[in-house]
Amino acid sequence: MTGEAPDLRAVNTKFYNTLWRKSRLVGPESFNTWPIVQTLVREGGRRLEIGPGLRPRLPIADTVFVDISTEALSRLRERGGNVALAPVTAMPFPDVTFDLVCAFDIVEHVEADDACFSELARLARPGSTMLLSVPLHPSRWSRFDDIVGHYRRYDPTQLTEKLQRYGFVIERNAPFGMRPTSSSLSSIGMDLLARYPAQGFWCYNNVLLPLAIKRQKPLKLRSGMVAADQFDDVLLLCRRSR
Repeated sequence: MTGEAPDLRAVNTKFYNTLWRKSRLVGPESFNTWPIVQTLVREGGRRLEIGPGLRPRLPIADTVFVDISTEALSRLRERGGNVALAPVTAMPFPDVTFDLVCAFDIVEHVEADDACFSELARLARPGSTMLLSVPLHPSRWSRFDDIVGHYRRYDPTQLTEKLQRYGFVIERNAPFGMRPTSSSLSSIGMDLLARYPAQGFWCYNNVLLPLAIKRQKPLKLRSGMVAADQFDDVLLLCRRSR
């Protein structure tokens, strides 16, 4: 955990509305999560993606999307998505509604993450699947975390215990994340976002993101929770306990 913002939700809302206003929608087929998603979608049932922005990982048609960005939701609606403007800590759906829940790079933005995990558990049907990605290792906090509105990085052991408390069992995992491997390129992008936001958003949308998509490696899911010392971000495939 790092320094607390006076209103982290407001900071995130402003940042991502500005980002998405200047962005194009990138479809789920562009990301290395797509083969996993295709397999899960074929199982059927209702599906929910939380905080997708304009980078949804689930098929847009027939998916329910929740976000705090009106910019993102308006364009997802135009493409056939079902959308709701709400925070992840208070989503407007009945209990045990969804068979597939996805939250990519979301819960680390939320100060009250217990409320967040409680909502995920409330909405997921017994036996349902959750795809969750988070940044790891509090000791690796960086300028990137500050700029993009993170509240925490997770210790792998504590994350596993938290998920178990809320009824989720980690079945598989994979290293995750789309930050540039070049530290100098990443540093340039962070400098632009901090000092010259307009140029920084342009750089992200037109240089960093296309480069990151091009250099994605196939995700290789492994059993259980990984001993994740060697990487900074993880994708978890979890099952809701019956």
